[in-house]
Amino acid sequence: MVEHEKIRVVQCGGCRLNFRAPVVTNDSKFLLCASGVCVKVYSTATEEFVHELRGHSDLVTAVLIKPSNHLQAYSCSVDGSVRLWDFTDGILIKSYFIGQPIYAMYATAQHKGMVFIVIQNQTNEVFQLVAVELSQDADELVKDEDRSLVLPHVNASPECIAFGRESEYIASVEALCMTVYFFRKGKTSSFPLCNKKTVGKNTFTCVACHPKDDVIATGHVDGKIRLWRNFHQKKQYTQMTLHWHHDTVSSLCYTPEGTNLLSGGVESVLVQWKHGQESQKEFLPRLGASITHVTVSPDGALFCTSHSDNKITIIKSCKVSAVIQGLVKGQSIATDLLVDPRSKALVLNGKPGHLQFYSLERDKLLFNLDIVQQEYIHELAVLQFRVVKAAFEASGEWLATVEELRPKTAELELHLKLWAFDHQTQSFALTTTISAPHEGEITAMCFGLADHRGGPPLITTSKDGHFKVWRQVPSPNHTEDEAGWSWACDFVGSYHNLRPHCCCFSADGSLLAVGFREVVTLWSPATWELLTTLSQPPGEIRNLCFGRLSCSKYLLGTTAKNLLCCWNLLTCSLEWSTSMDVSLLLPDPLSENMAAFCSQDNCADLFVFKPCEPRPLFCQKAVCPGRVTRAVFTPRDAMQDSCDESCQWLNRSRLYFLSQCTELMTFITEDEEKQLLASHKEFTIDDTVAKTPFRLLLGQQPQGGGDLDRPDHSDTAKREPPPRGSAAVRELLQTPSHVLPAATFLCSMFVQSLLISVAESSDPKHVEKEMESEKEEEDDSEEEEMETGHVGAKRPSTAASEAAEDAAPAMTRAQLRELRRVTKLDRSWLSGLLDS
Repeated sequence: MVEHEKIRVVQCGGCRLNFRAPVVTNDSKFLLCASGVCVKVYSTATEEFVHELRGHSDLVTAVLIKPSNHLQAYSCSVDGSVRLWDFTDGILIKSYFIGQPIYAMYATAQHKGMVFIVIQNQTNEVFQLVAVELSQDADELVKDEDRSLVLPHVNASPECIAFGRESEYIASVEALCMTVYFFRKGKTSSFPLCNKKTVGKNTFTCVACHPKDDVIATGHVDGKIRLWRNFHQKKQYTQMTLHWHHDTVSSLCYTPEGTNLLSGGVESVLVQWKHGQESQKEFLPRLGASITHVTVSPDGALFCTSHSDNKITIIKSCKVSAVIQGLVKGQSIATDLLVDPRSKALVLNGKPGHLQFYSLERDKLLFNLDIVQQEYIHELAVLQFRVVKAAFEASGEWLATVEELRPKTAELELHLKLWAFDHQTQSFALTTTISAPHEGEITAMCFGLADHRGGPPLITTSKDGHFKVWRQVPSPNHTEDEAGWSWACDFVGSYHNLRPHCCCFSADGSLLAVGFREVVTLWSPATWELLTTLSQPPGEIRNLCFGRLSCSKYLLGTTAKNLLCCWNLLTCSLEWSTSMDVSLLLPDPLSENMAAFCSQDNCADLFVFKPCEPRPLFCQKAVCPGRVTRAVFTPRDAMQDSCDESCQWLNRSRLYFLSQCTELMTFITEDEEKQLLASHKEFTIDDTVAKTPFRLLLGQQPQGGGDLDRPDHSDTAKREPPPRGSAAVRELLQTPSHVLPAATFLCSMFVQSLLISVAESSDPKHVEKEMESEKEEEDDSEEEEMETGHVGAKRPSTAASEAAEDAAPAMTRAQLRELRRVTKLDRSWLSGLLDS
C-alpha cells in the first residue's frame, strides 16, 4: 500500500449557507454566515464573496456580532470552541475552549463579557442553556466556575430561544411547552399547550421577542403564529392567534423598532405583520424556495432570508436587492457529476427541473438551466418531471438531457432533449425534444466524436433491450438559406434481447462498448457493426470505461459480483481481475490513471491505478462514510510539480466526489495546503525596492533597519539609488497651507505642465537651456536655505545625482519649477501684506 500522509480529504466548497441564520453587520455592508468549518463574509451590495474566517476544526453552529464592538464577531463550533474575530480583516483575536460541542450561541449588550451557549448534558443527553463568562485572556480553557446553568432543558435549534425586551427574560420553546426565564426574579414560568385534538400540529417550531414591548411570538407546525402577552402573571396571560401559512412556520423575527413581525415557511413568501394591527399584513412572494431563516439588519434597512435551496436573499425596500446562491443540494442527485468543457463548471441537478452550473474555483453558482420548463408546485403528493441524465459533447457545443415522470398507475413518460450552445447568450438553447425515445427507462447516455458523417453521435441505452444512435439532420422547419439542425434516430442495436446497462466510447471514438447483462459488446461507430464480444466471470456489468493515452488498449469494467476486470483489446482476452466491491469507476481524461471507489465496512475507499500496472499508485481507506456513486476529474488551470509518487496523480487533474450526505469533497496535497496558507498571509512591502518620488514626499522610512542598511551588505550594492529630492518640493511642504493658492489653481497648472511640446523636448537648444535654468534654480535654492536656516538633505554624490536626474522624467522637473514659482509669488505677496 502507498502511504497517504501528504494527501488529505477536505470539503472543497459548496457548503451549506442556510445551516444557520445569516448575520448582517451594523453598517449593513457585510453579511456573515456559517458555512461548514468556517464563517464566510459576503458583500450585501455586490453579492461577492469577501473572505472567510477559518479557524474551527468542525462544523460552525453559530455566528453573531459582539454587542460591545460592532467590528468584531463571535463564532462557535461543534469542536467546543468560541472564537472572536475581526471580521473586516479576517483576523482571529481570541479563542475560548469550552470542552463540549456547542450547538447555539447568544449574546446581549446587557450581559457584558458573557455569552449564552447550548450544550448537551453528558449525563442525561438533554440540551441545556448555559451562561459562560469570557475572560480577557486569549486561548483560555473556560473553567467550570465560569459557567452557570440558565435553562436545564431546551431545544438545540437556535430558532427556539430568544431574548426579550432589554434582555430581562429568555423565552424558550420545546415540543408543546414555552418556558420563560426572568433574570431579575431568577424564576421560570411554563406555558404548555394542552389542546388534545391538535397536539401534534401545535408543536412549537420557533420563537421571537418584541424588542420594545413584552410580547412573545411563537410559530407552530400547523402554520399558526401565537402572540403571548401579560406572561409576567402566569395565570393571567393572554394569547392571540395569527394564521396565514398553510404549513409549518420556519422562522420569526421582529424588526429593530418592533413595528413589524416577519415570518416565513414553505410557501416561499415573506410575510410582514404590522405590530398592533396584525390584520394588516404585506407579502413578498416568489422567493424561489422554502424559507428556513429570517433575519434583519441592526439598522432595519435589510431583510435576509435563508432558503432550502442553499440560498440567501437580501431584501431592501421590499425588493430583492441581492441573492447569494450556494451549491443546490436536493434530496437526491440523479445525474452524474459533469464538467462543462467550456466554463469548467461543475454541472449536476439543482433546483427541481434544473441543471446548475457551479464554479469550483470561485465557489459560486454561475447559472441555472431550466430543463423541464414547467412551473414547480411545492406539494409532496404532486408528481413532476425530474432530470435524471445529462451528457456533454467533448467541445461543449451540445448538451443532452433526459427527464422522466413516474406515475404510480400510468406508464413512464420520457423526454430526450438536445441543447445547442448559444454564443450570443452564452447559454444553452433547446433545439430538439424527442418524446418517448425508448419504451423503457434510459440507463446510460454518452456522446461520441464527430466523424465523416457530420456531428457527434449520441448513444442511449434502455431497459427495453435496445441502444439507439442519434445524429443531427437538417431541420424540416428551416429553409435552405437558414441554418437549422434537429436530431433523429440513426441506428437501433440489440444483443440477444438482453438489457443494456452501460455504454462508453473509446478516447479516439473508434470503438463503442455496450454492456448487455453479463456480456460486453464492441461496435464500430463507422458502420455500427458488432465487432466482438468479451467474456468475463459471471456477474452483470455495472460500469465500463476505456483506458487513456498509453493505456488505450485496455477496457475496464465492474460487475455485480464485486469484480474489477481488465480486458486487452488487442488480444480480446481478460488481462487481469480482482475481487473488489467497486461502487464507481472513472478515468482521468488527462492521464492514464483510473480511480475506483470501493465500499467496505460501510465506508468508501479510494484506489488510483493504471490499467497496465497491477500495483496501485495511491490508496486511502475510509475517505468518507457510506458509498460514493458520484465523482468527476476536473482539469487544473496549471499543472502541479509534485515529485512524490503518491501525489503525481493529482498533478494534472483534481478529483471531486459527493459523499452520502451530499457534501462535495476533494483531495488536497500538502503543498497545496501550504500555498493556501501563504495566500492568507498579510502583504508586506519589500524595503529593498528603490524609493519612488511619491514615497519620498510621504516621508515613509523603512522600519527596523536590519542588515540591509549596512553599506557592506550585498543587496545594498545592487539597490538602485533613490531619486534626489527637490528644493521646490521641500519649500512647498514647509509653506503653511493657508498661504498656498487654491488647489484648483495648482491642479490646472499641474495639468498644463504635463503638456510638453514634442518639438521642444527634441530640440537640443531647448534641452541645454532647460539644464542651465535648473542649475540656476538649484544654486538659488541652496543660497535661500543658508539664509533662512532651513537644512535640506545631504547632497548625494555626483554619480548618484546623475543617475537620479536620468531617472526623473522631464514632466516632473517642469511641475516642480511651476510650483516653486507660485510659492515664491505667494510668499512675496504675504510679506507685502504684513509690511502694510
